[in-house]
Amino acid sequence: MAAHLKSDTYKLLKGTIFNMEINWIGLYALVRREVARVFRVIGQTLAAPLVSAFLFIFIFGFILGQKIDLIGGIPYMQFVFPGILMMNILTASFMHASNGIYFARFIRTIEEILVAPLSYVEMVTAYVVSALVRAFLIGAGILVIGIIFGAVEFARIELFIFYTAAIAIVFALLGIIVGLWAKGFEQLNILNTFIIMPLSFLGGMFYSIDLLPELAQKITLANPIFYFIDGMRFAMTGYHESNLFVGLLIIGGLILGLGLLVWYLFKTGWRLRE
Repeated sequence: MAAHLKSDTYKLLKGTIFNMEINWIGLYALVRREVARVFRVIGQTLAAPLVSAFLFIFIFGFILGQKIDLIGGIPYMQFVFPGILMMNILTASFMHASNGIYFARFIRTIEEILVAPLSYVEMVTAYVVSALVRAFLIGAGILVIGIIFGAVEFARIELFIFYTAAIAIVFALLGIIVGLWAKGFEQLNILNTFIIMPLSFLGGMFYSIDLLPELAQKITLANPIFYFIDGMRFAMTGYHESNLFVGLLIIGGLILGLGLLVWYLFKTGWRLRE
């Protein structure tokens, strides 16, 4: 019995999950390398987003908020803050993952990763976790700014953590796909510039969908980013305009679908072994 328990404990410590041993040392090394990139260009990766967020909060939240009535029974500053926070979190996660995987392809260090004793799941996990670290750092900085302006409150702290992590994971996986697809640095910003940012601004970040015409409301409900913003807003203020269950299904479906796609792309070596 003692020997059996000792064997089980050993397997647990080795990280055996679903008959797959996790290379914790290799995983940590890859995560550490990717996180180190954040601090090598801290002005670009952390300072610039925080300055941008400060301007958004000051202009749209503080200045305009003094001229706008309550929305859903909450001050305008608190209404717009979750959207600003979410936009910066998803942008940070997307840009970190897309730049990380593309740069590794560009300087050919991806070949070292592919021959390392890491599974494809571990490789993908490392890029996603490092993107999460950058997203949480920026999120924490923006929360500090929000506290200064009196815009931060938490109705459901557990949901806030969930939405922050889930949104970062979705866009980290999307960033990996773009990083694999891109053939030049200029292509890394195409999706963010022409799809992600417009959908964010049209996803109810600065306004209630009740203010929109009926057709525009229906179009907004087809925008997945609207559910991300609304979920974050509910977690912070307790106010929401969408079906939260639909939003959770969208988030879960995107994580599962994008995760499987990224794993398949790594397994087949698409744009990795060129």
